[in-house]
Amino acid sequence: MTRLSSNVPDEMAGMRLDQVLAELFSEYSRSKLQTWVKAGKVTVNGRVLKPKDRLEGGEDVEVDAEAERVIECVAESIPLDIVYEDEALLIINKPAGLVVHPAVGNWTGTLQNALLSHCPALDTLPRAGLVHRIDKETSGLLMVAKTLPAHTSLVRQLQEREINREYLAVTKGRMIAGGTVDEPIGRHPHDRIRYVVRMNGKEAVTHYRVVERFSRNTLIRVKLETGRTHQIRVHMAHIHFPLVGDQVYGGRFQMPAQCGERLERILRSFKRQALHAEKLGLVHPLTDEYCEWVQEMPEDMKELLAAFRENDQH
Repeated sequence: MTRLSSNVPDEMAGMRLDQVLAELFSEYSRSKLQTWVKAGKVTVNGRVLKPKDRLEGGEDVEVDAEAERVIECVAESIPLDIVYEDEALLIINKPAGLVVHPAVGNWTGTLQNALLSHCPALDTLPRAGLVHRIDKETSGLLMVAKTLPAHTSLVRQLQEREINREYLAVTKGRMIAGGTVDEPIGRHPHDRIRYVVRMNGKEAVTHYRVVERFSRNTLIRVKLETGRTHQIRVHMAHIHFPLVGDQVYGGRFQMPAQCGERLERILRSFKRQALHAEKLGLVHPLTDEYCEWVQEMPEDMKELLAAFRENDQH
């Protein structure tokens, strides 16, 4: 339980209680503050008021910011690759194959289950502090808030596009140059698993640049402005450069011409989209300093790239 207290400045005279709270305790969301007011956990000079009640200035405000259990998810002892941790923040390197949070078909064995085992207090935060997600078969960096103020800060940064997220991806096809895809994304009208570029979808902006070219494939670095579901996979498929191994958006599997034995073996066994969340940058919720983490790509993608290079030399 956290008890917050403050004195209402005279310049806030005439403002509503909910507006004053949003100014005084900006690290918490307006909806959470209103919930506490309605639950009687906010007092003004010892009295419980309504959110719309106006203040005169000079009052003493106290908030009983008692965290409430919001997670209906079982803690499971699943190993975590923790890149960074402090009292407010966790940075996780998620392996390919690990689902981020429970959903139909995956109620257990997820990253969220693992987080609750590692830090039980996360059961008071939405989705155990998970602020964003990456697909099951995508590897790489994820941020997790450990406190409600940190969660509010990171969500705001995401909404205001202040989080730096960069990915490495391997495409089918040889790109000539980088570029930007600025196309809205929405659910497929007939297949609820898939997403597509559609005019009534949500805004989605993806920047990409070439890192390395092969005879029939390209390693690219991708930077997200928005964070739509399957965004990189959908946008790359839309411009006819789907990701290697993408079984949803990559089309029918075809072995490229002049493919050596090693490359053929690796391509046939590569059953996930070749996508890795390599870099994550954010303003730390406690220090207000910009922090950045980089996680090199996993061995399966390294092996894939090595096979492309070797094949091109023959």
